[in-house]
Amino acid sequence: MATSDKSHKIYGLIGYPLGHSFSKPYFNQKFEAEGIDAEYINFEIPDIKLLLEIISETPNLSGLNVTIPYKEKVIPLLDEIDEDAARIGAVNVIKISRTRSGLKLKGYNSDVIGFCDSIREYTDTRKNALVLGTGGAAKAICYAFEKLGVKPQLVSRHKSAKTLTYEELTKADIANHKIIVNTTPLGMYPNVNTCPDIPYRFLTKDHVCYDLLYNPDETLFMKNAAGQGAIVKNGLEMLLLQAFVSYEIWTNDNWHSSLSI
Repeated sequence: MATSDKSHKIYGLIGYPLGHSFSKPYFNQKFEAEGIDAEYINFEIPDIKLLLEIISETPNLSGLNVTIPYKEKVIPLLDEIDEDAARIGAVNVIKISRTRSGLKLKGYNSDVIGFCDSIREYTDTRKNALVLGTGGAAKAICYAFEKLGVKPQLVSRHKSAKTLTYEELTKADIANHKIIVNTTPLGMYPNVNTCPDIPYRFLTKDHVCYDLLYNPDETLFMKNAAGQGAIVKNGLEMLLLQAFVSYEIWTNDNWHSSLSI
């Protein structure tokens, strides 16, 4: 890793664990194909407090993606946060700027743009969605649905004023929400035999079941839904779209999220 060469940019991903990540091969193939003097590294850290140590020890680090479980936990460590990311309450992109006045970390959320562009074709006639999970990804998905004119309903293991529980879901709930999105890690490699506990038997061919996971290609959530005739989609397209936005954020000083949604 040629960190002594200032022209050699380093980008990376922080999260825990990172064995499932697609970002490293995607970005390194992009850099090689386009002749970009850059490198993408996975920083698998068991504690978000290690972020500042990574930045200190990697002087050419210019940008980071953030994944589970740090999309919310990273916010207190940032100097600034983009308006959309602040409204969502979750960050998945960090731009690192080093100037004479010092180091600056600014947080963004590219999940919204990636998901909007990936789900848009299914939202013309489907105006209610169940969002499984309540973490940082779920917050971004709910925000994206609101941008698209779809009303999201959170589903969680724990009851609150804003959530339904999995046990509460009825045939009517499934019938009234023609889009269902899994934002939880249930079903992610290597734990491929798990899935959210929803009443799959009530799904129909009119439903769209979208899993943010992309490893494996077809999760158990998707298999169960497809078995009832539902349209299914994984998160690979969303990942590619948000990765493109991430690079734009890192390299374009004039980038602004409100122009892209």
